[in-house]
Amino acid sequence: MAEWLCNAQLVLPGGVTHGCVLIEDGKIAAISDTLRDGTDLHGCYLAPGFVELHAHGAGGADFMDATPGAFRTAAETHLRHGVTTLFPTAVAADFGSTMRFLRVFKQAKSSLMPGVHLEGPYLSMEMRGAIDPRYIKNPDEKEYLALLEFADGDIKRWTAAPELPGALAFGDALQARGVLPSIGHTSANYAEIARAARHGFTHFTHLYSAMSTITRVGGFRVTGAIESAYILEDATVEVIADGCHLPLELLRLVWRVKGADRTCLTTDSMRCAGTDARESVLGSLEDGLPVLIEDGVAKLPDRSAFAGSVATADRLLRTALAAGIPLHDAVRMMTLTPARVMGMDSALGSIEMGKQADLVVFDSSINIKSVMKGGTWL
Repeated sequence: MAEWLCNAQLVLPGGVTHGCVLIEDGKIAAISDTLRDGTDLHGCYLAPGFVELHAHGAGGADFMDATPGAFRTAAETHLRHGVTTLFPTAVAADFGSTMRFLRVFKQAKSSLMPGVHLEGPYLSMEMRGAIDPRYIKNPDEKEYLALLEFADGDIKRWTAAPELPGALAFGDALQARGVLPSIGHTSANYAEIARAARHGFTHFTHLYSAMSTITRVGGFRVTGAIESAYILEDATVEVIADGCHLPLELLRLVWRVKGADRTCLTTDSMRCAGTDARESVLGSLEDGLPVLIEDGVAKLPDRSAFAGSVATADRLLRTALAAGIPLHDAVRMMTLTPARVMGMDSALGSIEMGKQADLVVFDSSINIKSVMKGGTWL
């Protein structure tokens, strides 16, 4: 069945234009600037569905709860806020908990959730942030090969600190299996980052958060991971654009230097995203860390560090606009760029003929009006 979506402001990679889109057999079949008969979107924006690279939970559920219900609740919460492609993220945990997460994902896997992201446990203790120190360790070949074998392609990305012993061999093992090695929670300097890039570490997990910067050694300045992300021109980055993890001027700087085609916006959301909770848990209810929510962000109880965001995707878009980023670039950083980072840009991430009809409708205040997944309104 074909359906024209009409009278919309189409958010395209290069700008915004008034037009109509034809949906047929779950795909975008045509784009027109001519008035058509069909579903009237009343001048609202029509954008590609958002692609979320890094989310731990939402709606009161964390993916580490490792139940079908938790996956469903978190995914549906993000879906209501415009996310049509989601990579559930596991926080650093013991081997058994990670296996349970992977096992339940196999039941929950769908076009909405095509794969998962593992954050740790091969991270820098110094840059652990809100990661439970009990589970931080160096890469363990026997362990990660067992997880990769069990996952059988479900792991799409894995965040690690590339300076750790064994991290480069770990990166090689991920690359060989089509998994993206990602740099995060790291104390690495530029030389270590540049070397890691030759082993597949080309993406930076939540730039500026839990990441080394310029330090002095014997009076000489040593470049850290943050500066390395700028120096390595082809590297891609993601930023938590909740307005708390980065000030607006820093978000604008990332956009100006890296560009919309190298920058992704992410929520890094924990379980209470999309709720009005004041206290919560990061990770599983059984073994997670207690957190408090104030000032629009989750914090450790002693307020020494943030513990993930409580943002949803629509908030990221509002924050980017407040930082002075044009709407089409802000949307690109939530759609086409993350799709390309994950190797899915030929199928989704932009309003182009032949791509999946994953779309989101929102007004000028970025209130989500409706969401379409594969040509079906949800």
